[in-house]
Amino acid sequence: MQIDRRTMLAGSAALSLTGCKLERVYVPLANKALRALEEKSGGRLGVAIFRPESDQLEGLRYNEDFALCSTFKVLLAAAVLEAGQFGSLPADELLRYGKTDMLPNSPVTQVNLVRRRMTAEALAKATQTTSDNTAANLLIRRLGGPDALTAIFARWRSSIRLDRYETEMNDVPPGEKRDTTSPRAMVWLLGRLLYDQRIMNEKKKTLNAASREKLIGWMVETQTGMKRIRAGIPPGWKSGDKTGTAVGRSYANAYNDVAIFWPPSGSPVIVAAYYNGPSNENRIRAEDEAVLAEVGTIAAAQALEWDALKG
Repeated sequence: MQIDRRTMLAGSAALSLTGCKLERVYVPLANKALRALEEKSGGRLGVAIFRPESDQLEGLRYNEDFALCSTFKVLLAAAVLEAGQFGSLPADELLRYGKTDMLPNSPVTQVNLVRRRMTAEALAKATQTTSDNTAANLLIRRLGGPDALTAIFARWRSSIRLDRYETEMNDVPPGEKRDTTSPRAMVWLLGRLLYDQRIMNEKKKTLNAASREKLIGWMVETQTGMKRIRAGIPPGWKSGDKTGTAVGRSYANAYNDVAIFWPPSGSPVIVAAYYNGPSNENRIRAEDEAVLAEVGTIAAAQALEWDALKG
């Protein structure tokens, strides 16, 4: 998809002149490209492109609810790191498990099943980097259950909610409010977790510097999303992400991705893309993942236009 530079530059100028905060910023530039992408794809697409440094926001359907799927796991990893800072869940605390705890897509906990235990931090890393479902459930239980995790999100000033464990939380038919987020809520919260010193002039940081760098490192290390948003990011740009997927249901499949990338200017951009494809086949379709790759291309173009305007 080609994005007209003159249109984007004009839109970017309008965006910068508003001088507005996150909740007010809206200019139809990347929005136009995303609408064309949604129409071409035949599905429903929600995207938020957010730069924490300047509170710039662009996207499509970013206030609408979508199924979280496994994108919640980056927030779960953050919650574990924060609990480690508070001392309520030490990084080296051993969590025990057995065969009855095992779920599909649990590569790290499966390898360590013979030991029947892993540390909280190792489980958090597995949850983020491999989307290990068993690791996620062990950590959710240790933190007090889905309601307790939702309470943590609320303390972080977010409306994101987790209501069920893996894998039941992936069953989110149209109109369901459980286990949902808006793209805007996701990018805002991730921006707060990683760059909260830049948001709303709040002095109290949620994660300390070491935890923020660890979480960013885990996102960069993650390989599950290399065909999604990160596939559209120019080569050489640093990036990381956390995917979420639900296929083979009686309603549209969900292909999600939450990514962070650094353009040449070095000012990070956070992108949340939630896509309900036109198919409910019980498989991951390359053409649906390609929609999120195109979102990455549009987000990168948006970042360059923001940088061009600032320069």
